[in-house]
Amino acid sequence: MPVTAPVQRTDYAILGAISFSHLLNDMIQSLIVAIYPVLKGGFNLSFGQIGLITLTYQVTASLLQPLVGVVTDRKPMPYSLPVGMGFTLCGLLLLAVAPNFAVLLVAAALVGTGSSVFHPESSRVARLASGGQHGLAQSLFQVGGNTGSSIGPLLAAWVIVPHGRGSVAWFSLAALLAMVVLMQVGRWYRLHHVSRGNVVRHTTGETLSRNTIVMALLILGLLIFSKYFYLASISSYYTFYLIHTFGLSVQSAQMHLFIFLFAVAAGSFFGGPIGDRVGRKWVIWVSILGVAPFTLALPHANLFWTSVLSVVIGLILSSAFSAILVYAQELIPGRVGMISGMFFGFAFGMGGIGAAVLGRVADVHGIDYVYSLCAYLPLIGVLAVFLPNLERPKRLKKAVA
Repeated sequence: MPVTAPVQRTDYAILGAISFSHLLNDMIQSLIVAIYPVLKGGFNLSFGQIGLITLTYQVTASLLQPLVGVVTDRKPMPYSLPVGMGFTLCGLLLLAVAPNFAVLLVAAALVGTGSSVFHPESSRVARLASGGQHGLAQSLFQVGGNTGSSIGPLLAAWVIVPHGRGSVAWFSLAALLAMVVLMQVGRWYRLHHVSRGNVVRHTTGETLSRNTIVMALLILGLLIFSKYFYLASISSYYTFYLIHTFGLSVQSAQMHLFIFLFAVAAGSFFGGPIGDRVGRKWVIWVSILGVAPFTLALPHANLFWTSVLSVVIGLILSSAFSAILVYAQELIPGRVGMISGMFFGFAFGMGGIGAAVLGRVADVHGIDYVYSLCAYLPLIGVLAVFLPNLERPKRLKKAVA
């Protein structure tokens, strides 16, 4: 028989700390994307080379994250969190002084390595501190990261664009602050992972056949592909699209990118708690497929409606990931690190590959063509209808009890 977990309270202090650390981590990472116009002009880069920077960062993170998750499932490493942030710190400092494109790629790889260590273990901490509200906990964790991603372009516009690439080094103070916070989180994690981490919480996955689980994971993978390929078109090339199509300045375009990413941050909170109440499958379905009418309209809109549509797209599309992650964790109980690493890694990988592929497409066909092409990606969300309903057996079990 599975071990019954004692009732645990949601530890909002730890959730707040890990969300704040996620904010700082992703703010630092988003600076790379936010200063692409600066890098493009300073190093005379093509769109393809811009995409290669993103690919280097994202693939480094995506390849290492599942490995980190598997290792820490077997042997949790509480103080790996500040160590991972140390890699990010080194990448940030190298980015500020990089003399050529090759060193830029090394800096991006270091930031990706830091991300690969941070995300699986911090996602596990969020689940341990959830008190059973797993969707809420993942949403709080995600909203920190997405808020940080939205702040990056704003800080780039205010600090880096006026003062030059060297001013990136000032943001190392944020990395140092994150390391201090994560040391405290690591201390809590070391004390709690034994009492909470070995408890079996859900047995839903045991009632499903292996083929059903594999099919569900493949569908989730396709949905991640759809979501992050589309997000790559915005996060990597939205400023170039606005400058090219509407003649905006770099700073003005970065403000529009901030608005979109802030909408992503706001929307990321709702997917988890709504999934806790009504079922994660339905949140996944609506958040991917439901955004399609707006993405299809975006390439044909004027500047005002482009801004409005980008906010709506960010709000709806961003609600998916928390629901997808918790759904997958419940699909395969007891493998939180592996699932977190696999899905964060795959998401980062799809974002990196998307940026590289779309950069090449933009070089050949133009930036407008990228948005016309990517508009159809959310239609893949129709596949969510084939996901098994994990909440149904849980409700039946409760009714029988």
